[in-house]
Amino acid sequence: MTATLHAVCIDANDPDRLTRFWAGILGWETDGTVLVPTDDTGFRIRFTHTGEKKSRKNHAHFDLTSTSAEDQRRTVAKAIELGGRHVDIGQRPEEEHVVLADPEGNEFCVIEPGNDFLAGCGFVGALACDGSQEVGYFWSKALDWPLVWDRDQETAIRSPRGGPKITWGGPPFDPKTAKRRVRFAVSGLLSDVDRLVSLGATRLGAGEGGQVEMADPDGNEFSVVVPG
Repeated sequence: MTATLHAVCIDANDPDRLTRFWAGILGWETDGTVLVPTDDTGFRIRFTHTGEKKSRKNHAHFDLTSTSAEDQRRTVAKAIELGGRHVDIGQRPEEEHVVLADPEGNEFCVIEPGNDFLAGCGFVGALACDGSQEVGYFWSKALDWPLVWDRDQETAIRSPRGGPKITWGGPPFDPKTAKRRVRFAVSGLLSDVDRLVSLGATRLGAGEGGQVEMADPDGNEFSVVVPG
């Protein structure tokens, strides 16, 4: 059995508020503080409570696509109406994508129409991550998702069933100094845990509800949910 990406987990001071915000943007269904996709996205988005305030840029963010300039403007306007805001993360004036943040400061981008890299992807075009080429190779093997980009140490993978790409930008990237606020939750068996270790993951210990806490080759935490 191959581990399956079950959810992207995002720490939140107010999970209910972020669930409402992202449900409004994406149009997905909700199950408590979990967003359940209504499109070809093969994973959920889960908001998990934390008392720690966000203090630095996330290492991963969503890229949302646009079908036209007007469509891009509508998405931006809707995000602002729901409580989002414009943020500056060093983007250049000539860049056409719009960088926003949700009510707790989690960054995301609304990409301009005609973006070749995200052609064929849905509204959630990508989860863009800081990370090494090695970690892109790791997740490709771990999830059995093919590499759809591998150039200049930048990598991207995509499920054979479609949905968003997951990308890693290669060096330079910010050093990891604290637990990631955006993390993967995968489902699998204990044998999958051993396989992930053989691929380069580190086992960190047991978590709640039968979870096994692990870290990928870049040290990013993730959990494996093992059925009881």
